[in-house]
Amino acid sequence: MERIKVLIADDHRVVREGLMAILKTKENIEVVGEAQDGQEAIEKVRTLEPDVILMDVSMPRMGGVEATRQIKREFPHIGIIALTMYDEQQYIFDLVRAGATGYLLKDTESAQIVEAIRAIYRGESLIHPSVASKILAEFSLLAQKKGKKPSWEDHDLTEREITVLRLVADGKTNKEIANNLDLSEKTVKNHVRNIFHKLQVYDRTQAAILGIRKGIIELEPRP
Repeated sequence: MERIKVLIADDHRVVREGLMAILKTKENIEVVGEAQDGQEAIEKVRTLEPDVILMDVSMPRMGGVEATRQIKREFPHIGIIALTMYDEQQYIFDLVRAGATGYLLKDTESAQIVEAIRAIYRGESLIHPSVASKILAEFSLLAQKKGKKPSWEDHDLTEREITVLRLVADGKTNKEIANNLDLSEKTVKNHVRNIFHKLQVYDRTQAAILGIRKGIIELEPRP
C-alpha cells in the first residue's frame, strides 16, 4: 500500500502535535514534516515533496491563502486541505480561488480529516458540508446575476460529461454517480478526468465552480 506523505502547516504547536498524533496511527499515512507559517510551508514543500498539505489559514509571515496560491502555482499536483476555525465566506472563496482542494473546520472529527487526506490523494475533494453549500450557493448566485444560462457551444464537454459534472457539483462521489447513471466507477473516473482536462482544473470543487460560472450547469436551490 502506497504511503501518503503529509505536511502540516499551522502556527500552533499543540495543533500540529494533535494532528501528528492522529495521523501517525494510520498505516498508510506518513507525516513528513511540519511548518509554522506559510513561507516555511513553501520551503518544506520543495524539499519534502508531500502529497497532501494540511494548511492553516491565519499564520504569521505568510498566511495560508498566499501559501496555497504559490504552492499550487509551482506544484499543481499537490492537494491542499485548508483546516481552520474560520468559516467566513471571505476565507472560503479566497482559498478556493487559490487552489485549495479541501476545506475542513478544526472541530471536524479526526476520522473525517483522515478520509479527507485519502480523498485528496485519490484526486477527489472533500469540503465540510456547511462550507460546500456556501461556496456553490455564492457562485450560483453570481452566475445568475450575470444572466448566464447553460451554453452548449462554449465548451467541448459531452452531454454525459455535463451530467457527471452536475452530479459532482451536487457533492456526489464517483460511486454514487456510477450508481445513479448505471455506469462503472472506472467509467465515471474517466469522465471526471476528461472534465478536469477540458476545463483545465485540478479538482472537483474547481470543476463545479467553473461549470456554474460558465453557465454549463445549474444547481437546484437547496432548502
